[in-house]
Amino acid sequence: MKIGFVLDDSLDKSDGVQQYVTTLGHWLSTNGHEVHYLVGETHRKDLAHVHSLSRNISVKFNGNRVSIPRPVNKTRLRKLLDDEQFDVLHVQMPYSPMLGARVIRTAPSSTAIVGTFHILPFSGFERMATRFLRVLIWPSLGRLQVVMSVSAPAARFARTSLGLKSIVVPNVVDVQLMRNGHKIKKFQDGKVNIIFLGRLVERKGCQYFLEAIERLHQQHHLENARVLICGKGELDVKLQAFVRDRHLGSTVHFTGYVSETEKADYLATAQLAVFPSLGGESFGIVLIEAMAAGSEVVIAGNNTGYRSVMAGQKSQLIDPRDMTAFSKSLLHFIRNSQARQQAYHWQQDQIEHYDVRQVGPVIIEQYQQAIIKTKS
Repeated sequence: MKIGFVLDDSLDKSDGVQQYVTTLGHWLSTNGHEVHYLVGETHRKDLAHVHSLSRNISVKFNGNRVSIPRPVNKTRLRKLLDDEQFDVLHVQMPYSPMLGARVIRTAPSSTAIVGTFHILPFSGFERMATRFLRVLIWPSLGRLQVVMSVSAPAARFARTSLGLKSIVVPNVVDVQLMRNGHKIKKFQDGKVNIIFLGRLVERKGCQYFLEAIERLHQQHHLENARVLICGKGELDVKLQAFVRDRHLGSTVHFTGYVSETEKADYLATAQLAVFPSLGGESFGIVLIEAMAAGSEVVIAGNNTGYRSVMAGQKSQLIDPRDMTAFSKSLLHFIRNSQARQQAYHWQQDQIEHYDVRQVGPVIIEQYQQAIIKTKS
């Protein structure tokens, strides 16, 4: 099949939707399909068949910086779609009227259109904005033959916000790639490595994590522990000042941005991988990546999307704003290697459900169903 992934945002970033697109795209390519990427402003050169269709503007949405496209040139778009004659266009949702909707409306009637819905709202503003978006893209929604959602919570939001029925097909992770990570030697000195990996923005909760760490530091519980903050973002300066002011510099270390090739190594190094997101998570791809890389125990914010991944592991779910409970949970796993091993074994049983080698064939089946519907 010839498959075109459609994404309003840039592929230059490594956020969850971009990882979904590139991981699935790579797997499809290695299985004999021709994959193209019809995307917003993108400059990376390591992927074949990237069609950067617009200039993008950076905005804040759903607790994160995203880029939204300016209007796509219709003549250029029509030529691309006529030349390529895609069997399937796989659109990441929700999408903009300026790129995603234009691609759908311009696509030949012989091309099957499949969507994957990715988001949950962080606040009431995002709920209202998505419902307003429904009005703008309504004419294009009727062309979707199949809609998937990455989790049951995302499927419910797709229904309430855009009026779409969808089937749940989970996010994908290249489990084998993450298992190729190696423990970083300089951190193998007997200390318990506690790692936060993610964007340094309010929604990801790193500020609450550091407050819990400070509490443990004051109680002298971190003599045999090391904290690594992996990532960058708008709170970078503020968080580093917090560490300085609270005299945590001997325990807490900022690595800065961690590349995709380094990510597996850092996660493999973690006894505790901590992701205290406050909300707005439709799934939790980073949780699966940490499990696959070999983090002994994954501790996650008790939000809707992360709960869907953690499947009732209450001891590994925390309310980031509850400092007493948060610090107590951290201390439990810092001190208790047996509890870490129990968590590790549970995690290893879970990750295969999300491996692209398991989920990819399910998505191909949906492509085939969409093609059949197009021809009928």
